[in-house]
Amino acid sequence: MSSLFDNSVLLDNNMAKLRSKRNISQQQLADAIGVSRKTISTVETGRFTPSVLIALKMALYFEVPVESIFQLEKPE
Repeated sequence: MSSLFDNSVLLDNNMAKLRSKRNISQQQLADAIGVSRKTISTVETGRFTPSVLIALKMALYFEVPVESIFQLEKPE
């Protein structure tokens, strides 16, 4: 049985959907928040967990709460 505090909890995100709504590329988002395009790509695909600073910059950019971008997901 997994809990929210063990390593089996995954981080899901809505970054691609938010970018699509604004019609911006990974590079445009990266430039706006001061990271590389590769950082945006790896966060979107779940290969990289962003720092709190990057997550907060994304939330400010998209003008949404961090929880609208990132959610904890328990595996089934």
